[in-house]
Amino acid sequence: MSDSRSSRSEFGAFLKARRAELTPAQVGLADDGTLRRVPGLRRDEVARLATMSTDYYTRIEQGRVRASATVLASLVRALRLDEAQQAYLYELAGKTPAPRRRAGHRVRPPVQWMLDALGHLPAMVLGRYNDILAWNAAAAALYQDFGKLTPSERNYTRLLFLDPAMRSLFTDWEDAGRLSAALLRMETASNPDDPRLATLVGELSVRSPEFREWWNGRIVSDTTYGPKRYRHPLVGPLTLDCDTWTSPNDPDVMFVVLTAEPGTPEDHALRILSSWQTVPAPTTHPADTPHA
Repeated sequence: MSDSRSSRSEFGAFLKARRAELTPAQVGLADDGTLRRVPGLRRDEVARLATMSTDYYTRIEQGRVRASATVLASLVRALRLDEAQQAYLYELAGKTPAPRRRAGHRVRPPVQWMLDALGHLPAMVLGRYNDILAWNAAAAALYQDFGKLTPSERNYTRLLFLDPAMRSLFTDWEDAGRLSAALLRMETASNPDDPRLATLVGELSVRSPEFREWWNGRIVSDTTYGPKRYRHPLVGPLTLDCDTWTSPNDPDVMFVVLTAEPGTPEDHALRILSSWQTVPAPTTHPADTPHA
């Protein structure tokens, strides 16, 4: 959003609305007992919390001066803004918010219930860098029991390149591996200094010559759907449709579901596989992945 007069007006109105939601007690200030004409914090109280003069804060709220990134950070703390409110405030100010340390992923029980409800259809939740955060019994039957792996091993790309059983499962492993490396490469654009990413890429580069070649080739892709071809040791060849959805609450979390047209040999094979090898889905997951 440009720094237009309307943006500056909305910026001030937004600050005013946010301070109206807070009481002195909520921000650790003693109430002086005077009657407040309007609810919430007064301008001088916000200024005190943000360590600036009342006059300067007033001019900011009235749109007479532009707030610097440092001032914006002070206002975020003073007004107890959540992430969505912070993003909106910075957008109004025409500034880029300071990078935040991203919290670890937590898989809520309803997400696991949803995966389990898919029955014989393999489904997983993948997090940052293709960490396997949750899965159902059908996914464990198709791939392997992820619950037997340590959290650091529970990474789709790592398994694809370093686990012989996973590698032999894919009919077109080279295509799958190249795509997985390309998707991981996409992560470096937004997270170039993430130590977890550096560790994962370093391990794969040392242990897999194919990964090293494709990584150094700097191929990128954002394709996350399409047919997947397998040769499963129990049910033989399988061609399944892969569809993905990004979580509306976290763009780093992706839901992956493999399906087959009802009544087809593939659908029948999935039902057989699910009944032959019922691997219980985990009832709990670690609250945080080691690098999320």
